[in-house]
Amino acid sequence: MPLLILALGIALLLILMIAFKVNGFISLIIVSLVVGIAQGMPLLDDKEAEITGLLNVIKGGVGGQTGKLVLLLGFGAMLGVFMADMGAANRLATTLINKFGVKHSQLAIIIVAFLVGVVLFWETAWVILIPIVFAVCRSYKIPVMWLAMPLAIALSTMHSFLPPHPGPSAVAGIYNASIGLALLWGLIISLPIGTAVALIWPRLGFVKKITANPPAGLASDKEWTDEEMPGFWMSLFITAMPVLLIGGHAILEVTLGKNNAVTKVFSFIGHDWFALLLSLMFAVLYFTLVRKVPMDTIMASCSKSVKSIAMIVFIIGGGGAFAAVLRQGGISDYIVEITQSVNLSPIILAWAIAAIMRVALGSASVAVVTAAGIAAPLIAAGTVSPEIMVLATACGSVMASHVNDPGFWMFKEFLGLSLSDTLKVRTSYTTVLSCLGLIGCLIMGAIVPA
Repeated sequence: MPLLILALGIALLLILMIAFKVNGFISLIIVSLVVGIAQGMPLLDDKEAEITGLLNVIKGGVGGQTGKLVLLLGFGAMLGVFMADMGAANRLATTLINKFGVKHSQLAIIIVAFLVGVVLFWETAWVILIPIVFAVCRSYKIPVMWLAMPLAIALSTMHSFLPPHPGPSAVAGIYNASIGLALLWGLIISLPIGTAVALIWPRLGFVKKITANPPAGLASDKEWTDEEMPGFWMSLFITAMPVLLIGGHAILEVTLGKNNAVTKVFSFIGHDWFALLLSLMFAVLYFTLVRKVPMDTIMASCSKSVKSIAMIVFIIGGGGAFAAVLRQGGISDYIVEITQSVNLSPIILAWAIAAIMRVALGSASVAVVTAAGIAAPLIAAGTVSPEIMVLATACGSVMASHVNDPGFWMFKEFLGLSLSDTLKVRTSYTTVLSCLGLIGCLIMGAIVPA
């Protein structure tokens, strides 16, 4: 019966989002109510029996989940958009392409996408960097797909696999995993996979046959002068600063131990949201004091950035509510009992649930938080690292981007591709990334202790 209730709840979620086009946050709250009622949970608190009612379970689930992430996502978005508005992404791209030359321009684009993709959402980074790709391709008469594919693939790898992006960060919160370790293991898995796929895909026969026809005026026409952009090394340092702080803390924790004095210092400055705040503060000071950018301009950029993550935060909160209802109603315990009798890796189960939800819904955010809510009990057995489970769930959310994914249409329209060609190139590369990511997680899961 518990699994039937869960299945009906997921079916209702799919119907609400696909058939009736209901917003993901509203859909998750409705499903949480329905699943809670179906489990027989009381609507209101019973203080005498010390039972928390369904309404307060949902409220606590939303608050508990978003409370962990609002600082992380907020400061991450501010830093990413602010640096893009200041021309740092353009500086990184143009400098690396000039340095590597046309022959190795793909590698230059991949490096830029990895650097920028750590702090920028896929959509934002794509809009910023694709005009640079168009300009390089026009200047050197290179087919657009030759550079556009590595850009898209590298950005997809960063956005989907790694914190501090919303999906992996939300899953880390649900699994009580270390964001620093998830970032460290994620880089080890994602960088070789993303690089390999980004270099191989444009060379495949069916991709070579496709010609991009970018619509005139669709991409940003802003031309950055050398004087307007910050220097290369400062752009690189500020962009990489949160990764150095968060990743540095994780590395020290593994190598020196948690009780080492240096590790304790980095546990403060390398704490996920605080590292992003330090990076943002450094960037603000640099651009106000050195570049003489007005504070009003900087704060306008920061304010604009928060709007881009508002609905994502709500969806993550809805996922937290769904997970809380599953725990409180007993479905989570039932899942543990069932999976203990099934000889299947928790990593594969988490990945598969996220992949199915991603294909069905299109929204990676909804897919990961829903999958994490279902898979969270599997961690209690202590047979797998929570951080590897974060990455496995995140990898599942990359699976088979198609017509129900907004990123699919952005990729299609910016490159001027037909629907069939977009399905060939984007759906295929996201599927391969997801499957290779699963293999990487299984290998790391065998090495990293639970």
